[in-house]
Amino acid sequence: MPETITERCEAKGLRMTGQRRTIAEVLESADDHPDVEQLHARAAARDARISIATVYRTVKLFEEAGILDKVEFGDGRARYEDAEREHHDHLIDMQSGEVIEFVDPEIEALQEKIAEKLGYRLVGHRLELYGVPRRKG
Repeated sequence: MPETITERCEAKGLRMTGQRRTIAEVLESADDHPDVEQLHARAAARDARISIATVYRTVKLFEEAGILDKVEFGDGRARYEDAEREHHDHLIDMQSGEVIEFVDPEIEALQEKIAEKLGYRLVGHRLELYGVPRRKG
């Protein structure tokens, strides 16, 4: 399986223009969950000719090809992450908007147990927790 977003695009037969490559590279280097506006700012910093419309079209193309996952955290902004990232869940800070990725073996085991109890074999899931920081004191 090709490792980078660019390699996976090429493997799926997508035409990779210079601007698409730049957007793919920005996505590959992201350690957050950028929305289109953030992707545009980062890509335009590398190539000022990249329009926001190009970013919208590119993320839609990558999403339809199964290369990107669109995630929405209740703030009205669609954000994107690499569809091939290791499994993780999200905790969203409702005050700051920060998205914290985590993996918890107990939660994973409990989800498997619940699916089995209901007569299912779990093939995937997405868990998003929403919270506010506890007051210290």
